[in-house]
Amino acid sequence: MIVYHSIKDIIEICNSENMEFWEVILKADSFERNVPEEESFRTMAGMFDAMKNADRGYDGNLRSASGMAGGDGAKMQEYNQSGKNICGDFMALVMEKALKTSESNACMKRIVAAPTAGSCGVIPAVFLSYQEKYNVPDDTMIKAMFVAAGIGAVITENAYIAGASGGCQAEIGSSSAMASAGLVYLQGGDAEHIANAAALALKNMLGLTCDPVCGLVEVPCIKRNVIGAVNAISYAQLSMAGIMSAIKPDEVIDSMRRIGDVLPACLKETSQGGLAVTESAMAVAKRLK
Repeated sequence: MIVYHSIKDIIEICNSENMEFWEVILKADSFERNVPEEESFRTMAGMFDAMKNADRGYDGNLRSASGMAGGDGAKMQEYNQSGKNICGDFMALVMEKALKTSESNACMKRIVAAPTAGSCGVIPAVFLSYQEKYNVPDDTMIKAMFVAAGIGAVITENAYIAGASGGCQAEIGSSSAMASAGLVYLQGGDAEHIANAAALALKNMLGLTCDPVCGLVEVPCIKRNVIGAVNAISYAQLSMAGIMSAIKPDEVIDSMRRIGDVLPACLKETSQGGLAVTESAMAVAKRLK
């Protein structure tokens, strides 16, 4: 029986049972849902396939009902193909894919909530770009998905993943931590490096507000997926370099919960504060009436 409630628990199980990080999450899921491990793996494979399909099925001609979302992924792709993006091929592709998946969500296409629809572009942007660039087999990518899921599960249990509960730190912050952890696994990092990357990525998204214009998961949500993905990559590299978070992973998660608790309601998906009450946002609201 494998059960965990914290990042510390996962690391201790890895060490005591001589397991990899992803194995702990797989076995815990198998136990919790009372399914064979093979079925748990197949379920995760289905989610990864859905992420790939969402990316492949992107249509730059689609626009959301509000008219605020759509087409930016195609613009980013065109800019990347021009060779002018100074971020490098990998980061440029990540930015492009983050926009594409997030826009697909706004345009009512099928996506994977990872961990939410508002943050659906972060993990696929990082994982699909890595697979594309480094030709990684699906089985390895699915193991990275389990790593990400483990981080997400601990955050869900001990803090928040919903913007309505904890602000956007709970959505983009959580997905960024999950993606960073999975990327470290793909790069050969051990459990400590995985947990450290999650801590670094999450603590640098703390306090991020949820202030969607007109209550729609479009502005600023879509473009925040880009920074979540870029943040994930940055801190995965710091962790792989041996740069450690001064604050332990579980303490970072606890801090996110405390910050979410004191964030005012106007900054937790109610569209009553922040960017949602700017002159530009009010003009959009008036147009949509």
